[in-house]
Amino acid sequence: MIHWPSVPVHPASVFLLWLSLPFWAWVLSARWRRREDEPTAGVARESWGGIVLQSLAITLAGVGPVRRAAWGDPLAWLLLAVSAAALTGMAVLFLVARRELGRNWSIVARTRTDHSLVTSGPYSYVRHPIYSALLLCMVAVGTATGHPLQLLVALPLFIWGTLIRVRAEERLLGEQFGPAHRDYVARVKAFVPGLI
Repeated sequence: MIHWPSVPVHPASVFLLWLSLPFWAWVLSARWRRREDEPTAGVARESWGGIVLQSLAITLAGVGPVRRAAWGDPLAWLLLAVSAAALTGMAVLFLVARRELGRNWSIVARTRTDHSLVTSGPYSYVRHPIYSALLLCMVAVGTATGHPLQLLVALPLFIWGTLIRVRAEERLLGEQFGPAHRDYVARVKAFVPGLI
């Protein structure tokens, strides 16, 4: 078994992660209840591979022993601040992006017959804000549990999974919206405004 080193973390860091569990339970339950009568135009089943890779990456970032630091340890306070900021940013970005998508949102890549191309809200800055939010989640998990090395190992896995999902989604949207989607892709970066 691999022994992953960890750095001591503030006792409140792991508590923050536990507080986020109801949020993720709500996210998953809200989309697993898809009704059979929803008008689906296309589904990209290969996006399941991306979902698995992203989930493994986020899990890997938090695997291993958690060493608690003394309350006054400045590094532990810094990691607490980073994990709290990442969790907060993740939740806000995820919720705003999810609300903007409305009925278009789905865990697996799919389009509806009445799908709309969402280019407002966070989607006017980046095409995939939910994946940016998931990246923040992975950073929060890695820092809150004191596993910076695992975070570095998990990052390529997360990127690979994200690229699989993005490719599937972009293909479906391109098929359904054609020139409007091509124009959107040309105008708006995928993950970081003005960069990537």
